[in-house]
Amino acid sequence: MTRSEATDRLLDRFLTGLRDLAPVAVWAHGSLGSGDYQEGRSDLDLIAVLDDPVTLRTIWRVARLHARLRAEPLAGKLHCSYLTSGTSADAERRHLTWAHEQLFKRTVTPVTRRELHSFGLVLHGEPPEALLPPVPDRELAEFVVRDQRDFWRREVDRADNWTQDVYVDLWLVTYARAVVTLKEGRLITKREALDLLPSFGAPVEVVEDVRRRRYEGPGAAPGAEWLARRAQLTREYLGPAMDALVRAYT
Repeated sequence: MTRSEATDRLLDRFLTGLRDLAPVAVWAHGSLGSGDYQEGRSDLDLIAVLDDPVTLRTIWRVARLHARLRAEPLAGKLHCSYLTSGTSADAERRHLTWAHEQLFKRTVTPVTRRELHSFGLVLHGEPPEALLPPVPDRELAEFVVRDQRDFWRREVDRADNWTQDVYVDLWLVTYARAVVTLKEGRLITKREALDLLPSFGAPVEVVEDVRRRRYEGPGAAPGAEWLARRAQLTREYLGPAMDALVRAYT
């Protein structure tokens, strides 16, 4: 895990600022929880559980907290959903969330809940198992299939964005993680997903491109010819692969 003073300082400032809201618990999931965190590349995915109901005053305090963090170099990568003790068990509920520099509401998905139970990192207070019910395997699998079919697969058909690194990286990794979750009922890291992708038939040169940028640095700027070829290889692989995965588990 690549984590240094910048990450720790941001987390310390966040936790200090959160004291006014009296959190029952604060957890990290995603790359930071799993040990695959890469500073400057990975998001800081957090969950805070508050003791009091979320009111307009709560929303104002959360917005003020995140505004005050903006001077930190990694603040744009810090995402946090705010649950309460009374609502944390409701998997369908949409919770106040700060992500991508804005406030909105979204659910805490079965994948996130399983991550918290499997390798959630406790930053403050109670552990996940004290406040969140476990996620049954069937619920997790049904969510993964829907997510692949209704979101990830549709984006493969939209060619305009596929010269962007984030589309290639995230879609490949998410597909590999979905395969393992559906076949074995477990969650894997992004590094494990990259290791497995060639055995799933993914184009090796694209997988190695993702690996280099994630773990070795960006290197020289790629040319337009490679970006176009990478996009074509990735989309030609992912479309049929996702279709087959969904058919197998529907």
